[in-house]
Amino acid sequence: MVANNKIHFSKEVKQVIDKVLKTDDPMDAPDFNTVDYINQLFPNEQSLVGIDETIQRMQCEVSLIDDNIRSVVRGQSNTGQDGQLALCEAQKVIGSLFSHIIDVKTRAERTEEMVKEITRDIKQLDCAKKNLTSAITTLNHLHMLVGGIESLNKLIERRSYGEILNPLQAITEVNQHFQQYSDIEEIKNLSQSVDKLQVTLAQQITEDFKEAFAARPSSSSGHRLGLNQLADACKVMSVLDPKVKKELLKWFIAQQLEEYMQLFHENQDIAWLDKIDKRYAWLKRHLLDFEDKYGSVFPLDWEVSERITVEFCRQTREQLAQIMAKRSTEIDVRLLLFAINKTQSFEQLLSKRFTGVTLGATPSEPARVITENAAAPTTVFHDQIGQCFKAHLDIYIRSIDRNLSELMDKFVEMSKEPYKFAEAKTTVYPSSGDLFVFYKKCMVQCNQLSNEQPMYDLALVFKKYLREYAIKVLEGSTPKLVPASTGSSIGKSVSLLTRDMQNLSTAAGQVFHNFLKEGDAQRFSREDLVRICCVLTTGEYCLETVQQLEDKLKEKVTSAYINKIDMSEEKDVFHRIISNCIQLLVTDLEAGCEPSLQAMSKVQWQNINNVGDQSSFISSICSNFKQTVPSIRDTLASSRKYFTQFCHRFVAAFIPKFIQVLYRCKLTLSDGSNNVLGCEQLLLDTHSLKTALLELPSVGSSVNRKAPTSYTKVVVKDMTRAEMIIKVVMTPVQPPAHFTQQVLKLLPDITIAEYQKILDMKAVKRVDQLQLIDLFKHTASAAAVSGLMPPVANDDETPNGDHAVGADDTDQSTVTTESTSATSTATTATTTSTTSNTASTSTPKRAFIFSVGSFTGSADKNADGSSQTGIRKLESLLKKRFP
Repeated sequence: MVANNKIHFSKEVKQVIDKVLKTDDPMDAPDFNTVDYINQLFPNEQSLVGIDETIQRMQCEVSLIDDNIRSVVRGQSNTGQDGQLALCEAQKVIGSLFSHIIDVKTRAERTEEMVKEITRDIKQLDCAKKNLTSAITTLNHLHMLVGGIESLNKLIERRSYGEILNPLQAITEVNQHFQQYSDIEEIKNLSQSVDKLQVTLAQQITEDFKEAFAARPSSSSGHRLGLNQLADACKVMSVLDPKVKKELLKWFIAQQLEEYMQLFHENQDIAWLDKIDKRYAWLKRHLLDFEDKYGSVFPLDWEVSERITVEFCRQTREQLAQIMAKRSTEIDVRLLLFAINKTQSFEQLLSKRFTGVTLGATPSEPARVITENAAAPTTVFHDQIGQCFKAHLDIYIRSIDRNLSELMDKFVEMSKEPYKFAEAKTTVYPSSGDLFVFYKKCMVQCNQLSNEQPMYDLALVFKKYLREYAIKVLEGSTPKLVPASTGSSIGKSVSLLTRDMQNLSTAAGQVFHNFLKEGDAQRFSREDLVRICCVLTTGEYCLETVQQLEDKLKEKVTSAYINKIDMSEEKDVFHRIISNCIQLLVTDLEAGCEPSLQAMSKVQWQNINNVGDQSSFISSICSNFKQTVPSIRDTLASSRKYFTQFCHRFVAAFIPKFIQVLYRCKLTLSDGSNNVLGCEQLLLDTHSLKTALLELPSVGSSVNRKAPTSYTKVVVKDMTRAEMIIKVVMTPVQPPAHFTQQVLKLLPDITIAEYQKILDMKAVKRVDQLQLIDLFKHTASAAAVSGLMPPVANDDETPNGDHAVGADDTDQSTVTTESTSATSTATTATTTSTTSNTASTSTPKRAFIFSVGSFTGSADKNADGSSQTGIRKLESLLKKRFP
């Protein structure tokens, strides 16, 4: 298309041109813009220096393009004349070709007419031949049909079944041929005669069979047919209507099993379950006798022996179901399992003997089918008889329940005996292994009986005794500390708390430990600590094995019950036992440190006049660590993650308690000045304690193993805070502004309550404390608004932040849940029950001692007198730090 002296090509043409003439020259682009191109060549004034060279290059390109166009135009000057000549020549050739085609077509039409004339008579003769052949064939069939009916009637009268088979098959096929002529009266009558003949033949063969297998032949009938005649009769029966064969087999099988039904009637002693193997022995003998006598009578494809067996299984199943329903009180588990085992063995034998074609199995394939969720193939005769026992498998489940109850009593008695860890060479109770071995045997046995409702009921029994094992064996054998003064009341409380471990929350567990702390301080013996560790490792083993048990049950049971099997409650029980054992170990180690902390609070720090080695109470704490921790670590060698969790919990509880005792230490002389030597001695002791806590996981070990990083971070952070408290105490109160700044610098997340305790350590008067606290509030508020430090927490919170109490780096993900839940519950209970002078083990989140609108002074307003900007800035800062 040409418009405005420009040639515009279609999109397709442009694509073809781009494929043929590939170029990167921007002038060849369809959207070429002159101004943009010039600006690209000369982006600034300095580039104009080479404009003459550019113009000269452009002119050279234009001249070259003109020469190319001129040569192309000249080359195409004669193209029009050559094309015209070629077109004229082509038209001449096409005209000549068309004339030739017309001539060929005309001659072909004449040839066709000639051929039709020649073959007209031949077609008529061919059609006559087809009609004559069809008439002759039909007359022959009609002759065969008429003659065959007469001859068959004679053969039927003589009972010559061997000679009947072939004519009967021929007449049946011919009769099918004449179905298209059924509107002709004579043909219709012949077809009806054939049908009557087949009915007569079927009735006669049936009567002959009944006569041949009757116990007493009737006097009106002739002699019985021989086995060869009966075999020929069966072949004839195969050609007749399948319903006739079905009725004959139904009668014959019932006649064969008549003796069995009478012999094993429900009122006979031999019909009871204890003699069930006699039923199966009868069938074996009967099949051997039947195949020996009559095996040659029936065709192999009739599968008479298999049909007899299938009917035997059906009648036996119904008989046993009726008998067991009437005498259900007489069935015990031993009798039931005996009957089931005999039945399963018999069904497996039948599956090996027969193909199962009468039950729907493919004859060419082995007689096996795969049951849903079953690891091994099941025979086709599976549950053909055994189905009747499934309604009574609750007897088996009740027996398992009783056996487990007796086994649990045995385990309880074993748990009361002293556990010899050195001789056993394992920290896991042997009873736990025995329990799960028994579970495995029961599961395998039940899977052989049924993998439906009984398997689900068995899973419920497993859940019940897992809880009982946790409560009666593990929880019952866990050592407990009960002060003499409160023994009776605490014992009653403990019994109430441990009555149902499934409903025992970690909070209740912490209350239990609080009870232990009341009264006189007592500690576990080394044997008790080993016993607690064994309970812990046994709980861990049970926890892991319960998960495997749950997976195996879901693999065995049918799909309808998979989602119903859930052992999360049982796993929670073992989680709680593990958590409580760890807390008991922590409580014992804390109790060993308690006298040392009391001794620390009684030291006259203001009277210390020299700095020496670490104090005796620190040595006592270290000695406690060396006496207690190695035995715990050695016993928990196979459960390293729980030992690490024990260390985490201990420092999370002990360090805040140490800091609370630190606040009660008086370091100020009578004249109001600090005793520098006392502060330095206390700082030295704190550093020694910090080192001891860092070495706690490997204390007393010949192998110097590095402590987990998460544990080291907690110890360093919290003990550094204790050191900063001492350094703050060493700072002079005067001038107050400098003292306040030092406090916020060394303890940026300090609370008002802690600040007041520090002032008490420095023996600052109450009047002066109020002024310092007011100054501290204003300084902290201004720093929070300017973003220099975090907001100050209120009086009821502790400054330690949130410590993750978990396992070591490699196993932290495994135990984080139970560790965090137990620690948070324990700290909540402890904080609630302690007074202001009692050590706090919690590190809750910070709150604020002031509301957003309570700022005063220069921190509240901007230069223009607006107080909203600072408030919004503080709100934004708080949202970022505490989302």
